Parts: sequence; C-alpha cells; structure tokens
Amino acid sequence: MEERSRRIVEAAIELAEKGGFEAVRLRDVAAHADVALGTLYRRFRSKEDLLLAALELQVAEHERRVREDPPRGATPLARVVALFEVVTGAMCAKPNLARALVRSVASGAPELTVKVAAFHGRMEQLITEALRSEDGSTSGALSPSAQRRLGSTLLLVWFASLTGWASGVHGEDGILARTRMAAELMLPDQGGSLPPHG
Repeated sequence: MEERSRRIVEAAIELAEKGGFEAVRLRDVAAHADVALGTLYRRFRSKEDLLLAALELQVAEHERRVREDPPRGATPLARVVALFEVVTGAMCAKPNLARALVRSVASGAPELTVKVAAFHGRMEQLITEALRSEDGSTSGALSPSAQRRLGSTLLLVWFASLTGWASGVHGEDGILARTRMAAELMLPDQGGSLPPHG
C-alpha cells in the first residue's frame, strides 16, 4: 500500500476505534489524513471499501504475529483453537473498529467481493497452517484438500460468531465457545491435549 493510501486507511482506523462505523465519514477521514476528498475517492469508492482496506492491514498484522509465534499444541485441534484465541483476542481488543470491519465485510456490496474473498482466503490459510504439525508437515489424518475444507468451514463459523458478538448477541467468550465446538465436532482431539474451556 502506497504511503498516501496507508495514511488514509490509518486515519479511518483511528476514527473507527473512537466511534465505530458511523464515525468513519469520508470527509472526516480525508481531513484527518490531511488529503483532499478527491484524493480519497480516487483510492476508495466507499466507506466499506476503505474499511476493507483497514481489514487488510489488520489481517496482515495477524499474519505477522502468528508466523512469529505460531499456535502451539500437540494436535491440530489444539493449534486451531489457539489460533482462534489469538485472532479473536486481537479483534475484540478494539471493539468499535472490529464492529465496523464486520459490518463492512457483511455489506454485500458486489464491488467489494474481491476484497472480501481475499480476506477469507488469507484467514483460511492461517487456519490450514495451524492444522499442520509444529514442524510444518501435514497432519497424517488430514489431506491438504481436507485442511482447506475444514479451514473454510471453521472460518464461516468464526465469522458468524464474530457477527453475533458485534450485534450484542453474546460476548467474546461466545465467539470462542462456538468456534471451538465446531472444531471439536469436525476434528476430534487425537491426543487429549486440549485444555477444558473455562
């Protein structure tokens, strides 16, 4: 992302952290980033487009953290649960921003489909990496195609649970509990190493 675009996105993130989706008014973002409104519109078509660019930066940060300190555990289930704990904690640490990002992903705007698909693809990749053993090999019980299907399904459960959290249906624990339940149903723990959910 070039410097001016990044400045615009970082301004949007700052405004969303303070006031959520409604606080990200493009005129305010442009003023906050010290760019002309026309400059912003040449780079981002809408508030949702801008917030999806913010999500791209957030996912890049998740990727960096996870690759520096991969999820630990003796089994694929333990590692996947550990991954969702890290990602969920990072998202929910900035609740106003997270709710704005969820709303943008779920907007359904056709022109944003490619960006939403890219978000899903990057998250699925993190999940499939967690399914592999700590030395990077694939789990004996899971083929690469099974890993991708499992990753895609767990992502859908996690995002639906994140949407429930963003809507006030349940707390952060609810996101983790629902995602963990789905993982346990699809990927029984082979080694009994998964700690009980508190």
